[in-house]
Amino acid sequence: MDMKQFYHNRLHLKDPWYIDRVEVNEKLNRVDIYVKHHNPIRVACPVCNKFDSIYDHSPEREFQHLNTCEMQTFVHVRLPRVQCPTHGVKQILSELGEPNSHATFAFERHVLALAQECSISAVSRLAGLSWDESFGYVNRAVARGLTRKEKRIPEVVSVDEKSFAKGHKYETLVCDNQRGTVEYVADENSQESLESYYRQFTDDERASVRAVTMDMWDPYIAATRNYIAGSDKKIVFDRFHVMKHVSEAVDTVRKEENKRLQELGNDILKGSKYLWLWNPQNMPHWRKPEFRQLRDSDLDVSRAWAIKENLRHLWDYHSETWARKFFRRWYFWAMHSRLEPMKKAATTIKCHFENVVTYVNHRVTNAVVEGINSKIEKVKRLACGFRNREHYRTAIYFHCGGLDYQPTPPKKCRIKWAPPLYLGPAH
Repeated sequence: MDMKQFYHNRLHLKDPWYIDRVEVNEKLNRVDIYVKHHNPIRVACPVCNKFDSIYDHSPEREFQHLNTCEMQTFVHVRLPRVQCPTHGVKQILSELGEPNSHATFAFERHVLALAQECSISAVSRLAGLSWDESFGYVNRAVARGLTRKEKRIPEVVSVDEKSFAKGHKYETLVCDNQRGTVEYVADENSQESLESYYRQFTDDERASVRAVTMDMWDPYIAATRNYIAGSDKKIVFDRFHVMKHVSEAVDTVRKEENKRLQELGNDILKGSKYLWLWNPQNMPHWRKPEFRQLRDSDLDVSRAWAIKENLRHLWDYHSETWARKFFRRWYFWAMHSRLEPMKKAATTIKCHFENVVTYVNHRVTNAVVEGINSKIEKVKRLACGFRNREHYRTAIYFHCGGLDYQPTPPKKCRIKWAPPLYLGPAH
């Protein structure tokens, strides 16, 4: 197999395209492939897809392809223009790469695969591109994926906020709880941020929402009540955030008690912070004896911990009636514990309890969003942070949007042999 045939096969060229010549420049460490077409041909109008006669050729375009034996490889071609009787003179769509792109489909897929695993700076080094070129591929991929994405509102919507930078700068994330994908990213964590997402859909489309999971953030609650019918029974406050309020109260009790004990020369609570915050199932086995000894001591934090752990049983109930009975007993215990931080946390939960108990009917949490947040945090560390909100949103969609962003060659042929004209029977 000669070089022309080799590259003809690797570029998946079809007649009437052919390799005219291949130039190898070892000094510049590059391979140049020149593609031409046989004549006569007819070419397809990019607007109506009707084949018509060729008008002329555009200036030569250069597409970067996958390296050959560590040598940069470029494909050169002059694309024909069609004389369409309806739309005038138009340049045909390339079968080598995307419109306005300087890379073949194979090379662009390679760059996007690198971008999924590396920072843009690393992609630039590995692919031999500039930073702007590398991010340009990602940017086009996200735009392509969002265009292909089906317009639909998830059955279970999860809403959370993600910090963009220091100084209380946030982004609002709207996720599909069942598919585990980011559906929408908006600036700030305001009511308007979430309402801008809901406004994309009609009343009938929004009526298909079965549940909306979120933390106890009033702007998100107000936005959902304004746009989701029956939201009082559909909003589900995430159990992680409910337990977070109680855990913070336990830690406050520990700090206050530790301060009092240290003034008396007692360091029994020193270094025990995470013993009271860990889920017992996640506690390291080598610290369990130490914790049992503290738990059995007559300490305020021990009583606060028992109240916190008992609240976990609320999410085991499958009956709303029994869940309410359990909470009334738990609330009475917390309010009579003589521990002010626990009383404050119990009051906060009671104020929002109507949308805490909805978990019993929907059985959904924000765990999917927390997992997405962890992935976004990894992307931020990989990029050493973001200063541009637009780039930040692009990175979130690219890594967490579940988009179909891969460039694909056109399914329809853009160029074909021209059939010979029929001039009638010979005389």
